[in-house]
Amino acid sequence: MKIAIIGSRTYTNKTKLKNFMFRLKMEHPGVEIVSGGAKDGADKYAKKFALEFKIPYSEFPPQHQPHNMYCVMEAYNYGKPYAAGYYHKRNKDLVKYSDKVVAFCKDGEITKGTRSALEYCEKINKKYIILD
Repeated sequence: MKIAIIGSRTYTNKTKLKNFMFRLKMEHPGVEIVSGGAKDGADKYAKKFALEFKIPYSEFPPQHQPHNMYCVMEAYNYGKPYAAGYYHKRNKDLVKYSDKVVAFCKDGEITKGTRSALEYCEKINKKYIILD
């Protein structure tokens, strides 16, 4: 099962996210964590704890960022000139790849990027939950 962990770049409740991922690993031993690869917030903690707990981890950074060892897409898709639209494409690719989506939102506030991913979930009938 592939679980996307997304959310605000200002999300700081790492204890909640860590506990969630630990329970997820215990209840679903074959789980894979999927993230957008942002260096702050929910994405940062998703990567940190997936690697700490030795949970398989996959990443969908926007295409203007460099390719890395966790990227699902091939290297030629990365290193392109900056374009804001790459964030929305990344969100769609991440949602399509995942079985379920969990959004960690600071104080329940859904940011524009997180909203983009959740709206795509609704469009393709993908299940998601929002945690704060």
